[in-house]
Amino acid sequence: MRFVIVGAGRVGLRTARSVTDSGHEVVVVESDPERAERARTEGFEVVEGNGGLEETLRSAGIETADGLGALTGDLNANFAACAVANEYGCRTVMRIDEDYREDVYRTYVDSVDAIIYPERLGAILAKNALVGGNSRAIADIERNLQVVEFTIAPDAPMRGYTLSELELPGRARLLAFGPADGKFEAPTPDEMLGVGDRLVVLADSDSLDDIRRIIAGDAGRTVAGGV
Repeated sequence: MRFVIVGAGRVGLRTARSVTDSGHEVVVVESDPERAERARTEGFEVVEGNGGLEETLRSAGIETADGLGALTGDLNANFAACAVANEYGCRTVMRIDEDYREDVYRTYVDSVDAIIYPERLGAILAKNALVGGNSRAIADIERNLQVVEFTIAPDAPMRGYTLSELELPGRARLLAFGPADGKFEAPTPDEMLGVGDRLVVLADSDSLDDIRRIIAGDAGRTVAGGV
């Protein structure tokens, strides 16, 4: 598959490397000469110019691209790039820079398929490293929706019970089960929970403390609250 990455800054280059490592073709669009040259030295095909302009994106081959990642620090440029790419049938991913804009773009902007906010996920990962405890944020889906891994502690109320007996509050959903000495797998109802076993849960931020107490016990500390 072929992708256009607009922006050769920290987020853009890391994404380009990851996509290339997965065996796909990447073209990088960058207006800053120094960043463009840095991308070239890493072996990327680079088109210098304003990625929010159709002319520039056509030079990058947007007509035959499967997707576009608008990953600059300029929200307006990112939106313009996605709007153009959408007209060519590309999947579009747009980086935003402020949390409050996310709901607007998800609800009202048809030309954007996915929104990312790297700073928010980075803050969650930093909290994981600093705070520790028996719960760990894995992914930040939306402002109040997160994927969190919980570890069964010795005082956990669910220790010794099976997954079929686990009742999560609200709209929380169990996604995966990982035994203390094994890999994550699809949860099965008869799996008995022991110390060190791990559960991956999708939940809203308001439910995380209750879920932590049920699964990890009072000793566990939630590290995945709102950012």
